[in-house]
Amino acid sequence: MNILFYFIIVVHVIVSLFLIGVVLLQQGRSADLAGAFGGQGSQTAFGPRAAANVLTRLTTWSAVIFMVTSISLTVLYVRSTGGSHSVLENSKSAPVSAPAKSGK
Repeated sequence: MNILFYFIIVVHVIVSLFLIGVVLLQQGRSADLAGAFGGQGSQTAFGPRAAANVLTRLTTWSAVIFMVTSISLTVLYVRSTGGSHSVLENSKSAPVSAPAKSGK
């Protein structure tokens, strides 16, 4: 179980770095100079639509893998620690005080 946890962490880090790179490679709609004047030309090697489709699919699949590894890490961590833990589990409760008396 411990090896699986570390393997998923490594996959998670690699996918997150890949996702950052793929998102930064994408251009916005009409981001080039031809788009400002309504032209359909683009500076990509595959044409404007083919490169967008490849990058969009890479982004989608890497985002799905990122979400699956995130959920898997959460489930594996909870199971390895022996149950659910709360953030407020070890906190002390505030003392109950009476309302202030008015001077009237």
